[in-house]
Amino acid sequence: MYSFDYNYRVRYADIDQMGYMYYGNYAKLYEIGRVEALRSLGLRYRELEETGIIMPVYENKSRFISPAKYDDLVTIRVIIKELPKVRIVFNYEIYDEQQTLLHTGETTLVFVRTSNNRITTCPKEITDRLFPFF
Repeated sequence: MYSFDYNYRVRYADIDQMGYMYYGNYAKLYEIGRVEALRSLGLRYRELEETGIIMPVYENKSRFISPAKYDDLVTIRVIIKELPKVRIVFNYEIYDEQQTLLHTGETTLVFVRTSNNRITTCPKEITDRLFPFF
């Protein structure tokens, strides 16, 4: 299992009229965490795209436990529980500064070859970097 933590400060632009983080912004936190988790492994999404592989989101799930609020420093924990094949599943846990679990989520992405717009297997660069964690 691979796990990575990334801190994010909730901004005014992230909150709704109630002062809570707007529900649609949790998907943004997923993306931030996902991109930074891959970067921590030495993988840059831009470089992956340059090789002709993209990773569109296939499925997205969210569970709201307690709201994040303006100026909260939240931790986005990204967890990959299994080695990817034709899809990769990212699990998320979002905590406040007191380590209270605020939110959980999951996104499934597929690997698509841009030359033919077809699903393909996970690039070796990704499996090679993740393999030591499994």
